[in-house]
Amino acid sequence: MGTVQYRPQTPLFIPLSPSGILHSDMKRRISILGSTGSIGTQTLDVIRDHPDVFEVVGLAGYRNLDLLNQQIEEFRPLLASAGEPNPQLNGDSGCRWSPEYLEGLTEVATLDEADTVVVATVGAAGLVPTLAALRAGKNVALANKEVLVMGGDILMAEARRLNRPIIPIDSEHSAILQCLQGESSHTIEKIVITASGGPFREWDVERIRRANIDEALNHPTWSMGKKITVDSATLLNKGLEVIEAHHLFDIDVDRIEVVIHPQSIIHSMVEFNDGAVIAQMGVPDMKVPIQYALTVPDRLPRRDPTLDLAALRQLTFDQPDFEKFPCLRMAFEACRKGGGYPAVLSVANEVSVDAFLNKRIPFGAISELIEAALEHHKDPSHLDFEAILQIDSQTRTFVNQRLTDKSNLQPSHPG
Repeated sequence: MGTVQYRPQTPLFIPLSPSGILHSDMKRRISILGSTGSIGTQTLDVIRDHPDVFEVVGLAGYRNLDLLNQQIEEFRPLLASAGEPNPQLNGDSGCRWSPEYLEGLTEVATLDEADTVVVATVGAAGLVPTLAALRAGKNVALANKEVLVMGGDILMAEARRLNRPIIPIDSEHSAILQCLQGESSHTIEKIVITASGGPFREWDVERIRRANIDEALNHPTWSMGKKITVDSATLLNKGLEVIEAHHLFDIDVDRIEVVIHPQSIIHSMVEFNDGAVIAQMGVPDMKVPIQYALTVPDRLPRRDPTLDLAALRQLTFDQPDFEKFPCLRMAFEACRKGGGYPAVLSVANEVSVDAFLNKRIPFGAISELIEAALEHHKDPSHLDFEAILQIDSQTRTFVNQRLTDKSNLQPSHPG
């Protein structure tokens, strides 16, 4: 038997050495894009817990100006931005204001004083500031699924060129990252992403199709924003996570598996070529992966409740039902096709979920609209940022046109 040659390979996104955050006199300076959203507010909770380690230097909110003002007053950032053109800021905060929303996101993301940028916006608005942060030499802690789904090829290529890390905040990708610490990328056999199954895991197809907003927002284990909670109900969020994992960990989509795990205790697993499977476990609390993204590969203590294995008694797993959850099937298909198809999937979903939350369409029509947009799409010969933004605009126009025609909103299959 020949000698196996071991060639250590460390993916870009895994830091090669400890960050030294536990032993440094320098605070880690943080800018947060989407500070008034669910991930943004929990990031600030983490920072509150460790004021000796973190300092907020930039905040970008959207339309919750009251909360943004409270955050500015408490954390005294150097720069702030919001989705409103002329907000009323606290006059004595000493905070400089960036008046335009998209330009403000980029300005907060590239602030000289920041060393880490948390991207917690929703949708395509995160694309340009994420790229700008990388080019400005920032560490990017990414919670915006759409950024990698729409522009993963471009962003990861740029991250490799610049040798800048993109650290995932999603609990699933954080789990994968933790499982890969000290491992070699060429030994990965497959990645297993867990899903709670959402609120409709045990519902039949017809009942899912008729689900109302309150039912869709009643997630069994996680407390999240409305859009991502609906994505959990359709399982489209797992599809987006598959595409994210494909880009972050440079692994073929057919080596990524989704399993239903209702307890949400195992957040993801990695199987290696020797048959070993490493899983990351913990209570379902987003502050854990948020904090890890800010300190990787170091760890800081948390005072939240920890995992009680004896109280769990059992952990269960099942295969996802693609008939009940066609959005997950479409996500795998879009990832295999590549090009602009993942962007179409993401944008069509964003518009459709917004229409559902505004009571314009039934729940079952979400997947109908996404599938129609994917079938309508014609991929460009060359995919760059300009092409992605054009796909974004064209897909929004197409889905909104379908929304005006009520005859297109009777789902031929459940969503």
